[in-house]
Amino acid sequence: MAESHCHHCDDSSEGVSVDRKLWITLLVFAAVLAASFLPVDFLKPLNRSLLEYIGMMWWAILLGLFLGGVIDYFVPTAFIGKYLGEKKVSSLFYAVVSGFLLSACSHGILALAIQLHKKGASNASVITFLLAAPWANLPVTLLLFSFFGWNAVLFVLSAMLIALVSGAIFIGLENHGLIEPSPDSDNAEEANWDKLKNFQLKESVVGVAKGSLQLSNMVLWWILIGVLFAAIIGAYVPKEIFMNYFGPSFTGLLLTLAIATIIEVCSEGSAPIAFEIYNKVGALGNPFIFLMAGVATDYTEIGLLWTNIGKKTAIWLPIVTVPQVVAVAYLMNVFL
Repeated sequence: MAESHCHHCDDSSEGVSVDRKLWITLLVFAAVLAASFLPVDFLKPLNRSLLEYIGMMWWAILLGLFLGGVIDYFVPTAFIGKYLGEKKVSSLFYAVVSGFLLSACSHGILALAIQLHKKGASNASVITFLLAAPWANLPVTLLLFSFFGWNAVLFVLSAMLIALVSGAIFIGLENHGLIEPSPDSDNAEEANWDKLKNFQLKESVVGVAKGSLQLSNMVLWWILIGVLFAAIIGAYVPKEIFMNYFGPSFTGLLLTLAIATIIEVCSEGSAPIAFEIYNKVGALGNPFIFLMAGVATDYTEIGLLWTNIGKKTAIWLPIVTVPQVVAVAYLMNVFL
């Protein structure tokens, strides 16, 4: 997934088309959905599960893609990049806000993070951005609300807290020479707000549409894959298996962590699977650890940090983040 191209990384005005992966996923999803309507008893649970997910999430997907297109077109990347260079706690808060504004799939976030790092963002800001952006960005926040209601606030705030704490730890690691030094931030680009200052309706509509389509190419196929996985789990995996092996106990959390590490799913695709885990287990800690562990232990993320920032930074990522994720998930299961 590390080769995923990020639409924020250039300002190309070339036309945008539906990605081949998205076309294939759409066709597969449509075929499975159509097949579920066949008068076969075995398929009836799958049909109910798919329709339930579609009913819950269609509005969040459409709204998230539209707002993501708006942000993509109007918010300059340089505006965000120039606030992330200092090794201060304030830069970490800017990194969290940046993750909300730069809406993208978790794999698109990887390219964004490296771009910001090259523009002068500190190592700690990059780590904070990587941890917060997949769950604090606007489309995923809406998606989580469609599944978990107001519990989504707890998920997003917990993700932000872990991101901020981890960023603060990385500042300390860098100050003590335990990770690579951050780049010089003196040459950060100035933000260009011409698209807002010289607003043109037609150009803006086209630009937002292109941004939404580019975002769709990154995230929509992952969402559909996640829905298919979640629908199959909901239709055919007995609840007893989750309660016996992936329940709200500490051991169950660790097993959920292991599964999340193995299953490589984009943040948008993880949300429906996490919701199905919640349906089976009835505890918030398990879906939270599934959501966050994929970010904290993602091999593409670790590999990108290794090659672009340094091996020390990459090695420290899971060491710093995984204990926090497990602790927060355990507290959720105990007190909620």
